[in-house]
Formats: sequence, structure tokens, C-alpha cells
Amino acid sequence: MIARIEGVLVEKAPDAVVIDVSGVGYELRVPLSTFFELPDEGKTVRLRVHTHVREDAFLLYGFGTELERTLFRLLLGASGVGPKLALAILSGLPVEKLIAALRQGNLAALVGVPGVGKKTAERIVVELRDRVAGIETSAAPVTAPKDDVGAQAESALVNLGYPRAHAEKAVQRALAALGESPGLESLIKEALRAASG
Repeated sequence: MIARIEGVLVEKAPDAVVIDVSGVGYELRVPLSTFFELPDEGKTVRLRVHTHVREDAFLLYGFGTELERTLFRLLLGASGVGPKLALAILSGLPVEKLIAALRQGNLAALVGVPGVGKKTAERIVVELRDRVAGIETSAAPVTAPKDDVGAQAESALVNLGYPRAHAEKAVQRALAALGESPGLESLIKEALRAASG
């Protein structure tokens, strides 16, 4: 199993990155919270990794913090939650809010994530509430790239499960609310608020 990867960041998108390690490019799926923390392409990056092996695929999931990886693995332990949904939940809710939602049984916060229905949210809360009780949280600073932020924000919302037309409208509302030249992180956060509001 691969537990950690360190190398040159050669490609990055809101849902996946490619890291070059001694000439081998590893593709890792990442949550938005990790994407926001990435350096510019060409810089060295280190990510914690969860290796997911299926009959037909060997998939890598990358995380900027141990807390993100821990929560991802906890989510995978809930009935009916696979890697794609676990990543969507981590992208839709900051780790501190996710932990708070699980501890407090806040179903509305979970149902606000595309792909999570009421029954799934209830199951996740019931199965994970006690397991998150001892997890410590701490906020981490994030940085965002500046190029073509509107298209990247729209792509991020579509990857989270929002229909493209809905994502476009949410990004347009977010751009109008934030004014000129918003950062990608701010734009995605505002678009998520607009999309779920």
C-alpha cells in the first residue's frame, strides 16, 4: 500500500492531481480542501495517500492533512459510502464542519452535499458519531490559484454532483457577489453557498 507521495506537482485540477516521482506520474483524486492548499505546478508537494484497490482499478486518493485522510477512511467505513461519495463529502464540508455535523447529528449539513440523501446521512451519523468523538481538529491555511477561476469553480461544482446548468448559475451569482478577480477558493465557497441556498 502507498501511504505517502512526495514529488513534483505536474498537473492539478479541483478533483485530481498528477505528481511526478522519479519520472513516474501518479494520479491522485483529491478533495477541494486539499486542492486549495496545493502549491503551483512545478513545485514539490507531499500528500498523504489512501490506496483503494478494486478488481478493475488501483486508485490513489491524496490528502493535505492526516485529519482529512482519517475522515475519508471513517466515511468509507459507513454502509453505502464509497470513495467517490466520501470525497464529495470532504469537498462539500470543511473537516471541522463535518466533524461537528457528525457529533451533533446535523443531517441538514450532510444532505446539502450532492449525492447524500436523508437515509444516507442518517446512516453516516449513526455509524460514525461515536468514532469521531475523540478526533481533534485544527484549521489549516489555504491558497488558491488565479487562472480561469470561473471555469475551474464550475468544474469543481460539476465534479461534486451539481448539474452543469446549476453550477454555471451558482458561479455567476458568486462572481457577482465577490466582485472582480476573486480567488478560486473564495469563488468555490461562495458558489457552493449559492448552489445550496
